[in-house]
Amino acid sequence: MLFLKNYNYLWGEIDTKFYYAMKLSDLNNGEEAVIVKVYGHGGFRKRITEMGFVRGRRVTSILNSPLNDPVKYSIMGYEVSLRHSEADMVEVLYEAEAEQQVSDFRQLFKPRRNLHLHKHSFVTLDEEDPEHLNLFGKIVGPEDEIVTRKNIINIALVGNPNSGKTSLFNALSGRSEHVGNYSGVTVDAKTGHFNYKGYHFNITDLPGTYSLSAYSPEEKYVRRYIFEKMPDVIVNVVVASNLERNLFLTTELIDINPRMVVALNMYDELEASGSVLDHKTFGGMIGVSMVPTVAKNRKGLDTLLDTAIDVFENRDSTSRHIHINYGTVIEPEIAALRGLMKDDDDIPKQFPTRYWAIKLLENDAEAVALLSSCANYDKWNQLARRASERIENQAKENVETAISDAKYGFIDGALQETFVPGTRDSNRKTRIIDRLVTDKWLGFPIFILLMWAMFMTTFYLGAYPQDWIEAGVGWLDGIISEFMPDGPFKSLLTSGVIGGVGSVIVFLPNILILYIFISFMEDSGYMARAAFIMDKIMHKMGLHGKSFIPLIMGFGCNVPAIMASRTIESHSSRIITILINPFMSCSARIPAFILLAGAFFPNNAATVLILMYLAGIVCAVLTARLFRKTIFKVDETPFVMELPPYRMPTLKTTLRHTWDKGEQYLRKMGGFILVASIIIWVLGYYPHDSGLDSDTQYEQSYLGQVGKFCEPVVEPLGLNWKASVALVSGTAAKEVIVSTLGVIYKNEDEAALSSSIASSGDFTPRSALAFMVFVLLYFPCIATIVAIANETGSWKWVAFSVIYNTLLAWFAAFMVYTVGGL
Repeated sequence: MLFLKNYNYLWGEIDTKFYYAMKLSDLNNGEEAVIVKVYGHGGFRKRITEMGFVRGRRVTSILNSPLNDPVKYSIMGYEVSLRHSEADMVEVLYEAEAEQQVSDFRQLFKPRRNLHLHKHSFVTLDEEDPEHLNLFGKIVGPEDEIVTRKNIINIALVGNPNSGKTSLFNALSGRSEHVGNYSGVTVDAKTGHFNYKGYHFNITDLPGTYSLSAYSPEEKYVRRYIFEKMPDVIVNVVVASNLERNLFLTTELIDINPRMVVALNMYDELEASGSVLDHKTFGGMIGVSMVPTVAKNRKGLDTLLDTAIDVFENRDSTSRHIHINYGTVIEPEIAALRGLMKDDDDIPKQFPTRYWAIKLLENDAEAVALLSSCANYDKWNQLARRASERIENQAKENVETAISDAKYGFIDGALQETFVPGTRDSNRKTRIIDRLVTDKWLGFPIFILLMWAMFMTTFYLGAYPQDWIEAGVGWLDGIISEFMPDGPFKSLLTSGVIGGVGSVIVFLPNILILYIFISFMEDSGYMARAAFIMDKIMHKMGLHGKSFIPLIMGFGCNVPAIMASRTIESHSSRIITILINPFMSCSARIPAFILLAGAFFPNNAATVLILMYLAGIVCAVLTARLFRKTIFKVDETPFVMELPPYRMPTLKTTLRHTWDKGEQYLRKMGGFILVASIIIWVLGYYPHDSGLDSDTQYEQSYLGQVGKFCEPVVEPLGLNWKASVALVSGTAAKEVIVSTLGVIYKNEDEAALSSSIASSGDFTPRSALAFMVFVLLYFPCIATIVAIANETGSWKWVAFSVIYNTLLAWFAAFMVYTVGGL
């Protein structure tokens, strides 16, 4: 038995009673309970309250992962994954035991939860205060001046992860950015441009975020972007079928008072559930126009743009500045602190003083850092700390939780006036699929089967179009060889351009097939489930389940995968994920693996390919464990991850994503790989002595001299100077390894090159395997190095990655070669 005080932070302490309190982790699957309190440190508590885990909410335990941890819970119409350790921090009561407490709680909230349309019943307005002017350039009120800048409108898309922002961005701008059904696809701001009704729109797709706090990298990025760029109009993209959770971010945007329009995206899903929303009345209540949209078929987009123009030109009658009323405990403290701050000239004018006052009460790290340079900061901070203490004493909650609680109460009240929930269960399909793919006995076999099918299809199905491309490359080489006179230029074209680029481009089908699989897993929502079922294993490694998503993405390309690590809130887990990501065998390594596996292990090539991927995974696991035990001993942020509903990817979206990746690969072939192949040819052709045979000539060239210099390093691995040349060139990009071998062995197609390498005597099966292991693990490519530097913010991690990976590669390759000899 636990003695709990039954209280409400707006109205003070009421009667105390005895209740049997339990942890959220104590719920069995299918059981529902009411949240009483959220414990834990600030970062976790902030995130989980933003996601709807606030007092009085019902939460249901849905199912356990195959290893029983984490557990999927349902709250506010969506699903979220929590480990037992995180669920232990949420205190709950069964409905019957909490009935009296919750009824008291709701009765006290009644003035906010049952709102009337009269604006003063739920907001405060400063109609004579200069701060009533919108700080983004708009003056509230129908008779105000029109902004002076015409015809150019800068729009920023802001919304939760999985809200369809990028789909909306693509539909408006015509860009083909990747749309994935899991958190973190948009890891950076993407910009586009288009014209509409005489206006030129510059549109920016910002990372998905649950709030504008200083908790995660994407939250910081979005807030800084709005603060620094001050877009003309913010389009707040909201999932129409999950309003309660999505509108929390809307309330945060209301606090900073931008010119804004809400896009009620995926409105077809709301209608399919049988729900009814009076969005015009709702918009009038909160002072923001709302427009139903369905981005995938462009429904409502013209209305959205028309509304954005009206908001920009101050013609939108719905738009007005409101203040959310945080209740009788918090509001006086906000007013007192704001009154002290508002006359200061050095306070940042991008956001209202009321917003800065709220953030000081919350002790927001970003706001504190920004305001600390103000002359009167010490005075403000002292008042804020005393005010926060008073709020916490009266509310029995920390300030952040109390404010989040009030925001959800505000949202509830508005929805009660304007929203009628449907009777159809929109999550039924998702629950049925999850019972299968996350089943205790079937979850891992299904996952392994998908991985096996991906690699087998990549190798075997890709062989057919690969043969066609090889035939085309061979035909072009034959034409040039037959009709051009001998000389340096002919050698450049055949050995340099065709031998270098042609030997790599034949692997385009394999790479496209790999991306089709990855795109399908991302777009369908399965990628998030993979993270869910793998979380306990990742936790054993010292990582988050969220780390699994960028690691899987690394099989496509390490660069966007490393960027996707931004969604991991834990700093240490994020750094470890970035450092081990290069061990995930990216598509650039596929040509080298297929080439050598086909040459020396023709009957087991697919098995060897799978073993290379498994070897990379094993090295990543061991490295993560090593780093967690030594460098990063504390994982400072618990695991919380939304599980989006399943959505069937459209053929158009999947093909567009795959084509984009293929286009990037072809551009790489025509740019970087072509230049690298020409440089390699020049170094291998000069100094030229026509009296020498070709092998001796190549050995005495500049490239041969580089290879000879490096040969002692690779000799213990059973490799010679030719292999060292390929490895050195591969530090720029892993595709160049095969193009270098193509130049060295003077073969442009994969079959001929494979045959030449196998018959050259330069490799044996065990040295070829050692070479493949070295390629898998050593020096990341230049683009990956830049990504590591950008995402870690330090070149020391780049140096560490280069040295550690290369030493590990040499040791692992040496062990493979030595064991192979036994």
